[in-house]
Amino acid sequence: MAATTAFSLCSLLMAALFGYSASVQLNDPDWYFWLPLYACACAVNLVNWAITKTTFRQIAKVTLWFATLMFLKVVIEDFVNGTAGFWSLDLSERVVREKTGSGLVLISMILHLEASSEPKHSKMPRNRRDLPRSVEYGMAILVIFSFGLPFVFFVIQDGEMKFDHVKEQNHLKSLKMGHF
Repeated sequence: MAATTAFSLCSLLMAALFGYSASVQLNDPDWYFWLPLYACACAVNLVNWAITKTTFRQIAKVTLWFATLMFLKVVIEDFVNGTAGFWSLDLSERVVREKTGSGLVLISMILHLEASSEPKHSKMPRNRRDLPRSVEYGMAILVIFSFGLPFVFFVIQDGEMKFDHVKEQNHLKSLKMGHF
């Protein structure tokens, strides 16, 4: 794939974001879902030029399907519990953070699969021609959104995260100690 400098830089930034996201999953109760998802997304964004196209596309497709399942899981969980709503960007809620993260992985994998696909109307292979503008712009918009949203929420709005499992643990401790 003939990645442009902008696409490569955006991929590197997304790899850093997904790598960080994978590293902070170990304290989650369902880390075994999120750690592999973010680690695979990090790998796809990081080594998109270093492995064969077939292997790259296989890893990206598996990651895409896994991200789709996780996105649906979180959306259904949010709908059933009525926590935040589908379009909510309130990062204080766990389901919104998970929905946003799985959505970012989804979009990133779609863009990488499109970038690595063979052109439909050109006889020249993709590695000899430029990426479609939609892929380049899509990746740039993804980076701006993925780094901009937390900045706006945590820095400008001074938001704080809610941790469901911490609240449950504190409630159980208070019940054991006889506090109601």
